[in-house]
Order: sequence, then structure tokens, then C-alpha cells
Amino acid sequence: MADGRFAPSPTATLHLGNLRTAFVAWLAARSTGSRFLYRSEDMDQVACRPEHEVSALRDLGALGLDHDGDVVRQSERAEFYRDAIDRLIANDLTYPCYCTRREVLAEASESITAPQGARPAGSYAGTCRALDRAGRQEREAAGRTPSLRLRSEGAVVSFTDRLAGSYEGEIDDFIIRRADGTPAYNLAVVIDDAEQGIGEVVRGDDLLETTPRQIHLARLLDVSSPDYLHIPLVFGSDGERLAKRHGAVSLDDQRAMGRTPVEVRSVFAHSLGLCEENEQPSLDELIERFDVARLPRGVWVLPVDMAGSVEL
Repeated sequence: MADGRFAPSPTATLHLGNLRTAFVAWLAARSTGSRFLYRSEDMDQVACRPEHEVSALRDLGALGLDHDGDVVRQSERAEFYRDAIDRLIANDLTYPCYCTRREVLAEASESITAPQGARPAGSYAGTCRALDRAGRQEREAAGRTPSLRLRSEGAVVSFTDRLAGSYEGEIDDFIIRRADGTPAYNLAVVIDDAEQGIGEVVRGDDLLETTPRQIHLARLLDVSSPDYLHIPLVFGSDGERLAKRHGAVSLDDQRAMGRTPVEVRSVFAHSLGLCEENEQPSLDELIERFDVARLPRGVWVLPVDMAGSVEL
């Protein structure tokens, strides 16, 4: 048994790609008799809205995807993240970084063509790693507030994803606390998954490259790391990742077009190789049929008849 979870950030209404991922996560948990938990990753109090959490839970309920226990919110777990960060600082595994995002991206771009060879895309070049006290004081005098980075020492982490297979990533010195004091995603998700006893994480494959960071951090903190199942994203007909511009991308949009949540769920099931086109199996039948080996390894393009325009 491996407890699963769905952990969206409530910054907007969930689109069909999000809901399809939640559907897979729910099936993966229920097919092994495991719990399925809901976590609201509402760390960003500027962008996150309570109404988006409400609509997400409503949409999951309409699809029949129930969850166990209370909703866990990252905004209520600050002490867990603070304790983890304090442990990393105490073990001399961190350093302050004064670089802006623009500077980091510029340095990463330069490293691609550097004669010594490329580093992982978008990785931090280590500019502030060796700053002495005078260098730090100079930057702070200029009004720069530091983020906190993990000192990774170029570690390389390998793991086997249940769908994507073997994957290996080099760890850069990534941020664990932002300049405004907010714990970063990579730290929060490691602490939350370990504390909640999550045994398997199902999420979009756009997050595959962040997984080595999280495994590495879990090892440093001596907490458990889950198994992973990264599934391909949903795309629009233009070959781009699904977004509002693609038309009827929410469950409410589909309702406005006359399609019921059960019909949407059946379309998801067909796209995952779990039923025939136009078949509407029950949730119990879908749980029985679920098999990771049957999941497609390519992106799913939203059918044209589902992306029809609606009045928003």
C-alpha cells in the first residue's frame, strides 16, 4: 500500500489537465487500497485564493474523487519548514544568495556555451557560494535581501520513475527559502510528503527534473522519500501545454457545453487506456482496471469537441 495525494496551488480554477492528473493519482491510491489525501499548496498568500481551493474540491467531488482526512494547508505548517531549515543551517549546508532571478537565468544561459561544458538547464552557477562577510555586507548595504540556498556540492541523484523509467539529475544549489522568508516549494513538498506518509507521488512530467532535488533534500534531512509516477501533460491542438486560451478547459466549461462530469471522467479513462471510447465504466470498474503498465507515455491532446468555445 502506498498513500497518494493531490496537492495543487489554489491560484486558479483547475483545468482538465490538472483534473486528469488527480484522476490518475486517485486511481493509483485506490487500486492498492491506500489513502488519498488532499493538500493545498497555498504558500503564496498573494496569488492563492480560498475560492480556488473550494472550486478544486468541488470539481474532484463531481468526478467522484473523494479524499481521506482533513485538507492540509501549507500556510498552516510554517513551524515544520522552519525546523527543517534550521537543521540544514546548523549542519552548514546552506548559504545566503543575493542574486536576482534575472541574474541567475543570465548566468545559466552563459554556462551553456562555456568552454568547460554545460550545466543542467537553469541551474544556479554558485555565484554567492564563496562570498565572505564583506561581500555579503556590501550587497545588503545595496538593499539586497538574500534567499537561502542549499549547498549541494554537485551531487548526482538517480531514481526509477514508475512510468518514465530511469532518470538521473545533477543537483544545483537550489533555493530552500525565498528572499521574503517563504519556504521554497522543493523544501515544503519534501517535509509535507514525509510527514503525511505519502508513499507515491503522481504528478505531471513537467516536474520530473525537480525530483532529484527533492530526493537529495530528503536524504539530507533523513526523512522518507516516496516513489514517483510522472505522467505526460495534456496539450492543446496547437502543441502547447493546456491553458485557458485553448477554450473549454475547466469542468464548468464542459458543463456549459452539455457534458457531465461522468462523461468527462470517461474521456479521461479512455485517454488512459482504461475503457473504450464512449464507454462509461463505474469508479469501481476503473479501480479494478487500473494498471500503470497500460498508461500512455505520450502527451494527450485535448479532443477538438471538448475544446469548443464557450462564453466565459
